[in-house]
Amino acid sequence: MYPEKGLIFFPIRELEATPKDYQLPYDDIFFPAADGTKLHGWFVPSSKPETKTTLLWFHGNAGNISHRLENLALLHRYLEISIFIFDYREFGLSAGHISKAGTFLDSRGAWHYLVEECGTDPTDILLFGRSLGTALAVDLASTEPSLGVVLEAAFTSSHDMLKRYFFGAIPPELLQSSYDNLARIHQIQVPLLFIHGEYDEAIPVEMAQQLYQAAGADKRFYLVPGSGHNDTYVVGGADYFHQWQVFLKECVENLRLKNAD
Repeated sequence: MYPEKGLIFFPIRELEATPKDYQLPYDDIFFPAADGTKLHGWFVPSSKPETKTTLLWFHGNAGNISHRLENLALLHRYLEISIFIFDYREFGLSAGHISKAGTFLDSRGAWHYLVEECGTDPTDILLFGRSLGTALAVDLASTEPSLGVVLEAAFTSSHDMLKRYFFGAIPPELLQSSYDNLARIHQIQVPLLFIHGEYDEAIPVEMAQQLYQAAGADKRFYLVPGSGHNDTYVVGGADYFHQWQVFLKECVENLRLKNAD
């Protein structure tokens, strides 16, 4: 047997810090996934009460939300929007057992929490997927309205990724459910920002470029010079956050024009 945990997912339970350690106000949120599994996340409100935009963050396949705090604090400072980040099942304080199929239920639960429980307009939600999380952002954006989508370190499909690590036949239990960004990317109708490290050692930049070519929506591609898989916001520095600022401004203007029609 080849369990998904230990080959695809590397969850860590212990939280190393909270937003408070970065001088950020936040709410501890416990909410149900689509199948009722109890999940945990943090809601960090915007420093500007009049700001409507909320970033819904889907993280990668390892660690937990506490390992994204430095990146989160910087995005919060530069964008001045609210951020909702949560852990998939078996990560951090979230219950359950991790699986690809389960992550889709988790992402839908996070979406439902923002829209149904918090009353957030879907068109005020900016979806952000990083690495494995790009599959969840693409899945949601292909069926639900949103403000825009940021895909950082995006891959074409889980099957393509597994082929990079299994030189023979891929164990069938790893193919029972799949992530397939390439099959869904053309369904997204809102603006897309692709971010990828020039020397990403985990997910080749060619995969993101293939997705970019297949996407039909308004799109832009930002290659972070000199960066790898995990250090894009560090190596990219001010220019990394400037790309976010420009994209967010374009998304808001795009929404304004649509509403004016």
